[in-house]
Amino acid sequence: MSIPVVTLGVSTWPLVDGIERLHGPVTVVRRCLDLTELLAAARSGLARAALVAEGAEEITASLLDQLRLGGVALLVLEGHDAPRLAGLGATVVPERAEPAEAARLVERAVAGAPAPAPTGYADPAGAAGRESVPGRTGDAGPLPDADPGPRPAGRIVAVWGPTGAPGRTTVAVNLAAELALLGEDTALVDADTYGPSVAAALGMLDEAAGLAQACRLADQGRLDGDALRRTAADVAVAGRTLRVLTGLTRQDRWPELRSSAVAAVLERSAREFGTTVVDCGFALEADEELSFDTVAPRRHAAALTALEHSDVVVAVGAADTIGVPRLVKGLPDVAAAAPGARLVVAVNKLRRSAAGRSPELGIREAWQRFGPGPAVELFLPWDPEALDEALLAGAVLAETAAGSPVRAGLRELAALVLAGPGEEAAPVPPVHGTRLGGRVGAWLRR
Repeated sequence: MSIPVVTLGVSTWPLVDGIERLHGPVTVVRRCLDLTELLAAARSGLARAALVAEGAEEITASLLDQLRLGGVALLVLEGHDAPRLAGLGATVVPERAEPAEAARLVERAVAGAPAPAPTGYADPAGAAGRESVPGRTGDAGPLPDADPGPRPAGRIVAVWGPTGAPGRTTVAVNLAAELALLGEDTALVDADTYGPSVAAALGMLDEAAGLAQACRLADQGRLDGDALRRTAADVAVAGRTLRVLTGLTRQDRWPELRSSAVAAVLERSAREFGTTVVDCGFALEADEELSFDTVAPRRHAAALTALEHSDVVVAVGAADTIGVPRLVKGLPDVAAAAPGARLVVAVNKLRRSAAGRSPELGIREAWQRFGPGPAVELFLPWDPEALDEALLAGAVLAETAAGSPVRAGLRELAALVLAGPGEEAAPVPPVHGTRLGGRVGAWLRR
């Protein structure tokens, strides 16, 4: 069987001449002049493998996805940004490789067999990567890691809710704060491509689209632990520190949050922090694939990717006659997007005026009659004064309303998140804050 190969870079020419003299299955069909020509050849089905040298510095994870979609395996000649591309999953061809050895590497890469990486390069399937979970796809591959050894992966908690402002961001921000108060090394990621508002909720006026910066580094294969910590903002809340990747500064920047890059950021965050809380957008449809090219960015990709890589999904719905049906209708889509995650259903804004004289009982009865499989595990009371005060101060409830019932519910939610599947949530000790501490913390964040 013939294996057609396209090349890029004059440094590949001596090796290519040697491969052609072998008259074996590996055949060079085009020597491309630039990366655009290489991608066009890959998309046209002309080749099964691409060997690059000069120009490798321009290849990102997104471009590598385009090659993979075209069924093309990427090989890079040693000395041409090979460590970074090896971390993204490319096969490295040693600089002094003989033509026969290079041809064998091409055959292995095309067949999908792991190729031996030269000493000093990251193994794309090495043990340093996050443990794979069935059903999780869209990953751009593990990134190079300078850590001395593998770390146990932390949990990823996605906070999702249907359209209609059920309180996703409020729950995500305060859940992250409560997890930090319980001793978790916590990161908070704003992945909402429609209404990013984590920075505003925390009173952060110096907003710099941290998630977009991290995705850019991940797309280039340069997102290691130090880079992620530099990109994330350290925010002091109630005496603890949250690492926050702020959301987009403008909604039209959503193409920067590609699925492969978001997946790489979440994988890295799970390795660096104990718990990563992700504020997701409401939309879970994948219908853009019907109207766009398959490699085009999708606005809902960030939410879908966060759910796909999550260990726990907190589904939040409003406790009224519109919010509950929306939550019921959306849960099957959540379950399909996050097949391996534990689902925690929380009903927010519980109040008599919207759900009757016994709101919790009424919603439970309606849920048992019309709701999907998972039961409601938590009810969060509606306390507009405490929530408005926290929002005005740019603080969390632990700082401005430590004794409020809604804050107690969020503490219970944090305990549910920390509990394993089938385990009963451990009782959490009360942590008291002060109004002065909240206002000082919010002032410092500004």
